[in-house]
Amino acid sequence: MSSPLSRLTCLRDYEVQARQRLPAGTWAYLNAGGADGLTHIWNEQAFKKIALWPRVLNNVGGGSTSLDLFGVRHKHPIFIAPMAYHGLAHAEAEHATAAAAAAMKAAFVVSTQASVPIEALSHRSAEGHLWFQLYLQDDRYVSLDLIQRAERAGFKAIVITVDAPIQGSRNEDQRQAFQLPTAVQPVNLAPYACRQINTTLPAGASLFQHPLIAQMPTWEAVAWLIRQTRLPVLLKGILNPLDVAPALDTGASGIVVSNHGGRVLDTLPAMLDCLPGIVAEVRARVPVLADGGIRRGSDVFKALALGADAVLIGRPILHGLAVAGSTGVAHVLNLLLGELEATMVLTGCKTLSHINTSRLRWLDSTTRHELS
Repeated sequence: MSSPLSRLTCLRDYEVQARQRLPAGTWAYLNAGGADGLTHIWNEQAFKKIALWPRVLNNVGGGSTSLDLFGVRHKHPIFIAPMAYHGLAHAEAEHATAAAAAAMKAAFVVSTQASVPIEALSHRSAEGHLWFQLYLQDDRYVSLDLIQRAERAGFKAIVITVDAPIQGSRNEDQRQAFQLPTAVQPVNLAPYACRQINTTLPAGASLFQHPLIAQMPTWEAVAWLIRQTRLPVLLKGILNPLDVAPALDTGASGIVVSNHGGRVLDTLPAMLDCLPGIVAEVRARVPVLADGGIRRGSDVFKALALGADAVLIGRPILHGLAVAGSTGVAHVLNLLLGELEATMVLTGCKTLSHINTSRLRWLDSTTRHELS
C-alpha cells in the first residue's frame, strides 16, 4: 500500500493541504505577507524570470550536493529558516522539525520565538547542525544571555535578524484577529523582564517618539555581541549592497540575503533580485545564504548559480509540519533535494561548484512567452 504522502508530489501540494488543515487565523499568521503581500508574491515570481540553460553529455557520475560551511560538512545546501512558533502547526512543534532535520541532515535555524526551550533541542537532534536565530533585545545583556544559552546547548552558529526591529503591518492577521493560544508562547523569552524589539507598537502616536525606537540596536551593538561569542555569526535581512561593508565591519561571518519573507515591509524587492548585488559586494569574503521564495529544487539551483552558498526554506517547512509532523518536514526537504539533484544532472553539474550563471538564461517578455 502506498504512503498517503505519495500523492504529495511537490511543495505546492503541501501548501494546499496545510491550508485545508489549519484554522484561518493560524494560516494567516504563518503564511501571509505584510500589507498587500506584494513582496511575498515577488519572491516566488523572481525565480520564474530565469530559465535553466543546460549542458549535455557531461559525466556527472559520483556527483554530490555536499558543502563545507564554518568547518562543518553538510550533505546539501538546503537549510531550515528560522520561524516562530512551530507549535501552531503541530503539537510536537520544534521537536518534530529538529527530528526531520536530523533525518535529512539539514541545518535547522531555531527562532528566538520557538515554542519550546532551546535547551530541549539538544545538538544531537540535528547532528550538530542546529543554529540559533536571535532577535536583538532592548537590553544587550539579554541578547548575550540568549546567545550563551545557545552555546551551552550545542548550537553551531548564530543568525542575528537585522531587518525586523518592529513588526510590519500584516493586514491578514489583523482581519482574522489572530492571537497566540496560551499553549504556544515565546518560552525562551520568559525569564527576561524586558520588551523584545520586534514587537507591534501602539497606534496613534509617532513611532519616532516611542521609547522603544530610541533603544533600537545599531551596528555597534551587533559588533559588541559578535565579540562576545566564539560561534560564527551571520546577519540576516540584508538586501542593499551598501550594508555589506558595515556588516563585515562588525565581524560577521556570513550574510543572509532576505526580505523576511515579505512579512515586515511590503514592496521590498524580491530576494533573488538582490542576491547578485550582495554577492558582488561581498567578494567571497564570507558565505552568503539566500532566503525567500524557494519552492522547487530548480529554485535552489538558481540561487546557488547566482552566488549563494546555501539556501533557507521557510513556509514550506511549516506546511509539511502541519500536514504530517516530522515526516512531512522530512518529505518536504527530500522533495527539494531530489529536485535539486535532478536539476544538477540535467544541466550537467556534478557538484555545487559547477553551478554558476553559465547554466542560467534571463528571460525577456518575448522569450518568456516562447518558453511558457
